[in-house]
Amino acid sequence: MDRKCIGRRIQTCREAAGMSQDELAEALELSTIYISMIERGVKTPSLEVFVNLANTLNVSADLLLADVLRNGYKVKASLLSEKLETKSAEDRERVFNVIEALVK
Repeated sequence: MDRKCIGRRIQTCREAAGMSQDELAEALELSTIYISMIERGVKTPSLEVFVNLANTLNVSADLLLADVLRNGYKVKASLLSEKLETKSAEDRERVFNVIEALVK
């Protein structure tokens, strides 16, 4: 298991939620140092802490694990789809053309 990938994903989700490490630590009743260690991949959170992290950040566990799951590409594809919804039809077509060329 790649703790650094999971930690980076947790950090990204925390930042997207507009939370600092201090705020997340307070919400989870953990130390800021421990949150930092999780985000850097130094520590692996227990299952209880992991579930609380996901709930506090309002994200799914599979999103936090997307980089280490065999089927994580499905989560990433879903996220990409959401991002594409905000783009123009022309930009979406460009993205699809690139993806199709890569898949061939």
